[in-house]
Amino acid sequence: MTGMIGQLRSTVIDCPDPHALAAFYSELLGLPVTHADEEDWVVLGGPPGQHPRVAFQKAPDLRPPTWPAPEVPQQLHVDVTVTDIEAAEKAALALGARRLPGEGEGFRVYADPAGHPFCLCWD
Repeated sequence: MTGMIGQLRSTVIDCPDPHALAAFYSELLGLPVTHADEEDWVVLGGPPGQHPRVAFQKAPDLRPPTWPAPEVPQQLHVDVTVTDIEAAEKAALALGARRLPGEGEGFRVYADPAGHPFCLCWD
């Protein structure tokens, strides 16, 4: 088969409180909340196919990853490109992120308020 089968609609992140985690990522990524139901589902970004979209789905029994320990492995993580790592780190921590062990050339690792790892990356 050649060509595209489909187009990415959204990246969906499970979390205990979709509205709270969406607010965190809205500030971190500068994406507006474009859809929210009462408590189970929130979408950031534009309509499907037009802009990056990140959605948050209620998962009340979620066990956050224990990265870098393997007991509860991460299943995905978000890489966020920044121009000033020190300013970006300060802003992310103020939003409720926490620093995790490990960093490499051009990235630092954090956990969002629900415990999902993400990286702030720079060139």
